[in-house]
Amino acid sequence: MSSLSVPRPAGLDRPFVAPRRHMFGPGPSNVPPRVLEAGSNPVIGHMHPEMFEIMSDIKSGIRYAFQTHNHVTLAVSGSGHAAMECALLNTLEPGDALLVVANGIWGERAADIAERIGAKVHTIAAPPGGCVTNDEINKALSKLRPVLMFVAHGESSTGVLHPLDGIGDLCHKYGCLLLVDAVASMGGAPLYMDKQGIDILYTGSQKVLNSPPGTAPISFSPRACQKVFNRKTKPVSFFLDLTWLANYWGCDDKPTRIYHHTGPVSAFYSLRESLRMLAEEGLESSWERHRMVAEYFHTGLENMGLKLFVKDKNARLPTVTTILAPPGYDWKEITSFIMKTHNLEVSGGLGPSVGLVLRVGLMGCNSSRESVDMVLNALKDALKHCHKSKV
Repeated sequence: MSSLSVPRPAGLDRPFVAPRRHMFGPGPSNVPPRVLEAGSNPVIGHMHPEMFEIMSDIKSGIRYAFQTHNHVTLAVSGSGHAAMECALLNTLEPGDALLVVANGIWGERAADIAERIGAKVHTIAAPPGGCVTNDEINKALSKLRPVLMFVAHGESSTGVLHPLDGIGDLCHKYGCLLLVDAVASMGGAPLYMDKQGIDILYTGSQKVLNSPPGTAPISFSPRACQKVFNRKTKPVSFFLDLTWLANYWGCDDKPTRIYHHTGPVSAFYSLRESLRMLAEEGLESSWERHRMVAEYFHTGLENMGLKLFVKDKNARLPTVTTILAPPGYDWKEITSFIMKTHNLEVSGGLGPSVGLVLRVGLMGCNSSRESVDMVLNALKDALKHCHKSKV
């Protein structure tokens, strides 16, 4: 008679076969076969010499993607949220002031995290689907004198691409560091970490890079490192402590790497291959492809009579498009119909855009005219067959 009180799970008696879908939501995106194949390589030790070679290649790939020469450049073991926390928890100490550009949910998340560690959070609110001007930023910096300022370059909840030129100079004028969230924009829109004076920049693996979720590239400027490595208190997270992470990634020039955590070996294989694919295409070519596909998509939507949430064409994020929910329709019925009928994912709003928009992500390998045509046909079909209220 068995001594076990919990029986074998019935669901684990059979293998799981994932459905093949067109992942055209705001992320994750589809993973190309060669990235999946790279991730299926045999697992080796996370402290083996070959692993350190892979990590070195990843660092070089991130520097290219970010356009930076920063020595402290690595990939956090976790999603974009982990990179956000890594940036905030290492840079801010209790009582430090943070200025947040609130142009969507990611500014809200950054403020929430900072408040949890005792930082003083101030916000500048952007209009719905809009941006904050450099003049507004200058006035806030002059008045508040924060140690750190956060802005989402690609705000996937609203579909806004926030301009960055000149913000770094303004921050440095007042002794403030600039932190930029580029999870939804990196690789899909022009971004120059060093030239634009960005002190901390991060992204996620599952968007334009078309890698499985779970790794998050991040980079710290020498100015940011000066603040991080001269803290008066330890960061509240051991797992995200940059002193330990910099050593694990060989960014501190010490002769020996000390065990910190077991890195996601297979995810690192995939991330390396994704960065390799971006380098093969060329960063500027990727930017231009995403721009042209987005314009083609936006024209198609407008020809259908649909309206875009972001009115200013220059402020539209080329990777994630926000479409005003068609009047009279239930957006949930539309997304459900498209998934069921076309095996294609589009999403509703998030945070401040909940109930207002449909969100379509065309990132990396999904950014093509063929993908656009699939989405437009699915939307036409949904508007034809979904219930429309006469009220």
